[in-house]
Amino acid sequence: MANSLRLLQLSDPHLFGTATGELRGVATLPALKTTMAHAARYFRAPDALLLTGDLVQDDPGGYALLRATFESSPVPVYCLPGNHDIPAAMHATLDAAPFQVGGQFIAAGWLVIMLDTWKANSAGGRLGEEELARLEALLAGHPQLHALICLHHHPLDMESRWLDKVGLDDAAEFLSLIRRFPQVRGVLWGHVHQSLDRFVEGVRFMASPATCAQFLPRSTDFVLDRRPPGYRVLELLADGSIATEVVWAESTAA
Repeated sequence: MANSLRLLQLSDPHLFGTATGELRGVATLPALKTTMAHAARYFRAPDALLLTGDLVQDDPGGYALLRATFESSPVPVYCLPGNHDIPAAMHATLDAAPFQVGGQFIAAGWLVIMLDTWKANSAGGRLGEEELARLEALLAGHPQLHALICLHHHPLDMESRWLDKVGLDDAAEFLSLIRRFPQVRGVLWGHVHQSLDRFVEGVRFMASPATCAQFLPRSTDFVLDRRPPGYRVLELLADGSIATEVVWAESTAA
């Protein structure tokens, strides 16, 4: 579709400084590569990649592995930090094309905004006054563009008692702000290691699984799900609608 924007979201890879590092029984780098291979096999090449946080598991050495994995990408790789990231190391390592940390980009009649919800010493997140002001200025300055907003922490409850304690602290302020801008079409996040797709007042809210281990939806306490690595593909259409699908990388075998 010539007048659309094709995106591939890969979230929460949780890489370590070694290629054999594991998170909850999953070797995270091989899982990320399996996910990428699955997407390459079954879907048309995207116009950009979205990496929506927790790129590493509290290990700055993981950014070198991430850079090596994506540095030959023919399309831009847009990144934002999650609670397990180390922002200074992230910016220092991913400081050249094809990477961009944070910021925004415009393509095919869409404004895609990457927000920073990192909060020091916390599993939860917060935008804060500065990031909310940046979001407001971008939306006010581009009323003619459809907008997709990307962040790490969830602004909506996931109906999971333990997980909703570590969501977005200033979700109410964020939601109040975007209600003032009818061009906001979608809000996309990671962090929750599971899928959600819900319309609220005409805006599509989308959570996506991790490229490693998943969390059991609607759980009272922390429980792992048995689902395999996952990812989301999105087609941002000229009329402001979003075609999207969550895909589970069951296997790359023939």
